Amino acid sequence: MAQTPNLKVTIGTLTLPNPVLVCSGTYGFGEEFADIIDITKLGGIITKSITLRPKKGNPPQRIVETPSGMLNAIGLQNPGIDGFIKDKLPFLKKLKIPVIVNIAGDTPDEYAELARRVESLGVAAALELNISCPNVKKGGIAFGIDPHVTFEVVSGVRKATRLPVVTKLSPNVTDIVFLAKVAIDAGSDALSLINTLLGMSIDIQKMRPHIANITGGLSGPAIRPVAVRMIWQVARTYDIPIIGMGGVEDAASAVELLLAGASAVSVGTANFYNPRAPLEIVDGIRKYLVEKRIEDVNELRKSLKV
Repeated sequence: MAQTPNLKVTIGTLTLPNPVLVCSGTYGFGEEFADIIDITKLGGIITKSITLRPKKGNPPQRIVETPSGMLNAIGLQNPGIDGFIKDKLPFLKKLKIPVIVNIAGDTPDEYAELARRVESLGVAAALELNISCPNVKKGGIAFGIDPHVTFEVVSGVRKATRLPVVTKLSPNVTDIVFLAKVAIDAGSDALSLINTLLGMSIDIQKMRPHIANITGGLSGPAIRPVAVRMIWQVARTYDIPIIGMGGVEDAASAVELLLAGASAVSVGTANFYNPRAPLEIVDGIRKYLVEKRIEDVNELRKSLKV
């Protein structure tokens, strides 16, 4: 058994050097963490969501800690595509790892326009479609739970770009397998599962919600069982690459999602309290494979015993 098992994985036509990414919205545009860890050792990064026009996001308070998790309602604050080109693109162009650019829009046409513009920049290895953010009043969750609009958004992007398309699905639905089929039929090359769960937290002393937006997206270890279940449900039904996310904080939780059927994993909330978590997870997965005498990380997807 080799002491250096293969960690390369493929997401559509995209090849990652290892299966550990970082979630959109938790890692900025990579530069924010560049002085803390060697981000070139990641499998790749998924950028913060980009929209056509700048967004200020929701008013504070926008984040609150919850049991084994975090509730946030940032509201897609970002510099817009022009600000992205001016201020973020120079750093991303220097990266030696795949960059997956996350895009969001208020209409299906905006998604398609963003896809065309991002592809023309030559920095994106793939696009992730945020159709499932639960804290924006326009688009957002409405796109992610409506199969007709989901199909319209994904198919529009598919026609607008040759880049691999990864659709980030909302877990706030009754049948995730059905929504996965809609995205697949529309031309999605891969899926991201799962985005945050819609939640709410109340300050009992002030008798008002902790979050100014009232509701927000719940993330962290608290949602991992839901992520595992949804990944497993989709993976056993459709042979499509899945980027698993939702409470990935260490190698054990990452392997759990890989065994459920994910091709790669993405680290989110853990970045806030342990910036080294993604690199520790890469090392931990490698050690797990050696311990289990598994030569290729891709074998994990077919190793679950049920």
